Amino acid sequence: MKVQKLNKEGFLRNVADYERPSAEGKVKFLGQRPAIVDFYATWCGPCKMLAPMLEEIAETYEGQVDFYKVDIDENRDTALAYNIRSVPTLQLFHPNGTTEKQIGLPTKMELINMTNKLVYH
Repeated sequence: MKVQKLNKEGFLRNVADYERPSAEGKVKFLGQRPAIVDFYATWCGPCKMLAPMLEEIAETYEGQVDFYKVDIDENRDTALAYNIRSVPTLQLFHPNGTTEKQIGLPTKMELINMTNKLVYH
């Protein structure tokens, strides 16, 4: 599976329903497996550098982790819901409803480590 671009509706359907969090304040995770969401902008240089790394990692972890992209300029509501203030920002979604955030351009090894944390957690 390649990195799939999502709009607000796709995000709410495939990743999490941020409009209706759980009573404990956890994200209502809707995916079949852990997910990494790349919040990016088309004008962002580091985002352009991250894209091919994400595609490569997505192929390696196909069937174990889902990879998505959300353009912050086209999907302001989703970006605001996750308090995205700079790009690139990677939001990691665990099936138990917890999330983690990585702000800035990670190295390829950092990206692999984040993905392994989702797979083997």
